[in-house]
Parts: sequence; C-alpha cells; structure tokens
Amino acid sequence: MPHIRPVSDLRNNFADISRIVHETKEPVFLTKNGYGDMVVMSIETYERKLFESEIYFKLKEAELEAKSTDKRFSHEEVFNELRAGIADKAESDEV
Repeated sequence: MPHIRPVSDLRNNFADISRIVHETKEPVFLTKNGYGDMVVMSIETYERKLFESEIYFKLKEAELEAKSTDKRFSHEEVFNELRAGIADKAESDEV
C-alpha cells in the first residue's frame, strides 16, 4: 500500500518520512490541498528505479530492432564481440 502524506509532514515529520523511505525502500507520496504534489524516496530506491527503467528501455529498443531485421547473433558471436571489446579497452588503458 502506498505511503501518502500531506506535504506539511515533510517539514513537521521529516525524520519519520526518512525512516519510512529507508526501511520500506518505497517512495512516500506527498499531497498538497488533497492532490498529488511530490514523491520522496531514498537515493538507493531512486537509483534502482533508474537502473530498471534503463534496462526496460534497452530491452524495448532490442525488441524493436529484432522486429525490423531478420539478422540474429549466436551467443558465441555476442561473447566473442564482447571479449574483443574488453581486450581493446585493456590495451588502450595500458598505453
């Protein structure tokens, strides 16, 4: 169940809101005059949600690309390409 609090609680009960976002790892929704106004969350939760949205975006991009072409890669081709990229990076870091 979402945590919904009036925005005034941010000032009056900051420690309580901070405890909630860190313990539950969920955001707290703040209302102003009965309407949604802000969301407060821990940095960890924010970074996790950002990471999840990046992964979703990349998967969606890959899905669209897969629909637009018949070209497919085997796992060997993918891993060989990754290994070559890692080796190139390691060589450039040594210089």
